[in-house]
Amino acid sequence: MKGDKTVWFCNNCGAESPKWVGRCPACGEWNTMIEEKVRPAKKSRTLGPSASRGSSAPVPVSAIETADEPRIKMPSEELNRVLGGGLVPGSIILIGGEPGIGKSTLVLQNILSIKSRTILYVSGEESARQIKMRADRIGRPSDNVFIVCETSLQNIEEHIEKIQPGLLIVDSIQTIASDELESVAGSVSQVRECASRLLKYAKESSVPVMLIGHITKEGSLAGPKVLEHIVDAVLHFEGDGQHIYRLLRAIKNRFGSTSELGIYEMCQRGLREVRNPSEMLLSHTDEDLSGVAIGVTMEGIRPFLIEVQALVSTAAYGTPQRSVNGFDSKRMNMLLAVLEKRAGFKLAAKDVFLNIAGGLKVNDPAIDLAVISAILSSNIDMPIPHSTCITGEVGLSGEIRPVGRIEQRIREAEKLGMDTILIPRGNLKGVDTSSYNIRIIEIAKVEEALRTLFA
Repeated sequence: MKGDKTVWFCNNCGAESPKWVGRCPACGEWNTMIEEKVRPAKKSRTLGPSASRGSSAPVPVSAIETADEPRIKMPSEELNRVLGGGLVPGSIILIGGEPGIGKSTLVLQNILSIKSRTILYVSGEESARQIKMRADRIGRPSDNVFIVCETSLQNIEEHIEKIQPGLLIVDSIQTIASDELESVAGSVSQVRECASRLLKYAKESSVPVMLIGHITKEGSLAGPKVLEHIVDAVLHFEGDGQHIYRLLRAIKNRFGSTSELGIYEMCQRGLREVRNPSEMLLSHTDEDLSGVAIGVTMEGIRPFLIEVQALVSTAAYGTPQRSVNGFDSKRMNMLLAVLEKRAGFKLAAKDVFLNIAGGLKVNDPAIDLAVISAILSSNIDMPIPHSTCITGEVGLSGEIRPVGRIEQRIREAEKLGMDTILIPRGNLKGVDTSSYNIRIIEIAKVEEALRTLFA
């Protein structure tokens, strides 16, 4: 059409260029420029009750009144925890995750339990019948949740004006397209335009909006990086499809901390909250088994106990194998080198298999000492008492380095009934330990920890 022009957009950051370039001048990524046809934007109508408001005026910082943001409590306490206490009116939330991980299930089972407000659920991927089947499986019928299957932004705006919802869900933002743009749904310009229009609606009407988004094969959110800057909070729903546990993390949150973590268990009737993950991640057996160590890890500001399992055997095919699940394989190789150099254990000709029970992926360096203990327990075939837990980071010289939030780790171990915990020496400097009902052993070297555990 007359007036249309061709523009190149960066698929990573959304930067615009009049011609193709190999490397984006804004973010520096290579081969991310995508050609799109755009036309001059038409004047868009304003949604919400503030369409007739006047223009804003600058206000001094000292004259701005502050107050706690009101929150809309969600039925899921784990979701409230990650959001920082609930949904803020007028906020826009983006939830991303792998296909089939349970994003739509998480949102649907929460909104079906809300009876106090009208909710509009816009689906661009599934039919209304598919959503009804999921709602029946969850087992929570509701008369205040309205489902519409639509991908046109203009039609969605008409539904919003008609229903006047108190909460809007869009599943997913990559399937929504504006008729004012020539490009296809999911392109850089469409995602940016649709997200901006929904942001304007949320801020002017004080109606919270929840967007569900796709992710790329690298694990990042699909679409331009500007999408993450537009929204108020970015939540990442992650987990292994072969395991039952799901983790909800906040990557960005303008109204709360990004250190909180929500844990769910995938069941036949949807997602179940895991209030005490430590009890579910530990094997409930009174028999002491070799190759098993209990470590105390932190996910954000939440401590819990996990079971580290190791198996060491003679290499059957000449070349020793190193297999790791839920832990960094390079870090395990480093810990094996520390064991050989500093503690004198020869493991170069043996297969080493390591697994974090429950399908979790642990990045906390405080789990190093538990990994070493489990490996040596399997190597010498001597069990570690199941009432003993371990925490500490291992350095290259064999020293046990202090870890963060040690008091929370000790409290969690004490709550789970552990009677002994090994911690780095000096980690409790200046802390009153008289209130703990757990035996605390401070260690400074790997050799000292091994003598304590296997004496």
